[in-house]
Amino acid sequence: MSIPFRPNTDQYMSKKMWGAIIGASLIGWVATAQADGVDTLRSFVKDVNSGRGAFTQVVTSPDGKRVRKSSGSLEFQRPNKFRFTYQTPAEQVIVGDGQKVWMWDADLNQVTVRPMTQAMGSTPAALLAGGSLEKDFVLKNVAASSSNAAAATSAGSQLSSTIEWVEALPRNKDGQFQSVRVGFRGPNLAALEILDSFGQRSRLDFAQFEGKVTLPAARFQFTPPTGADVLNQP
Repeated sequence: MSIPFRPNTDQYMSKKMWGAIIGASLIGWVATAQADGVDTLRSFVKDVNSGRGAFTQVVTSPDGKRVRKSSGSLEFQRPNKFRFTYQTPAEQVIVGDGQKVWMWDADLNQVTVRPMTQAMGSTPAALLAGGSLEKDFVLKNVAASSSNAAAATSAGSQLSSTIEWVEALPRNKDGQFQSVRVGFRGPNLAALEILDSFGQRSRLDFAQFEGKVTLPAARFQFTPPTGADVLNQP
């Protein structure tokens, strides 16, 4: 997650799609930026227990053509609990309750369920929900020229030159994505960019972010709507 953009049912069920979705939904929660972005990420994994915020997202194909724009909100509480809601252009909800991950497509009234360990895999979600940065990822600060070039290829960024990026490269080369970049503008989280294994790029720009907030337990519970088709995946 990359993040869902009304794919077909088969795409919803792919491990690559699940990993990218959840990766994007959880790696976004870096609350503050310090002089060294890598240290910021390490501090987040250690110190930030909850957060919420709004986002806009643009998904582009490998050739750089804009595919879809969407918006929604994220909420999380460590360990392993999160709620990822798309409001436009189509309603979708992804909930991690600590044991399972539930994905509901409102248009189809279809719920897909996977065990959390399988849904997260070796993704940023696993890293930020309690995994080891150094074990699973190679972290590096991105030079300004490189970060600006990358940002320039992402639609929807008007102030990309002011963003400082940190890159996380998975040590497992057979995973769902090639790289994850987290961007900061000053002390604040600004953007998240995921390049998946197909070459598709998903860019999220954050606003109204709050870290270390109290969230109701009900936000991380999910009951399938009446009449919904429920698909359980291993």
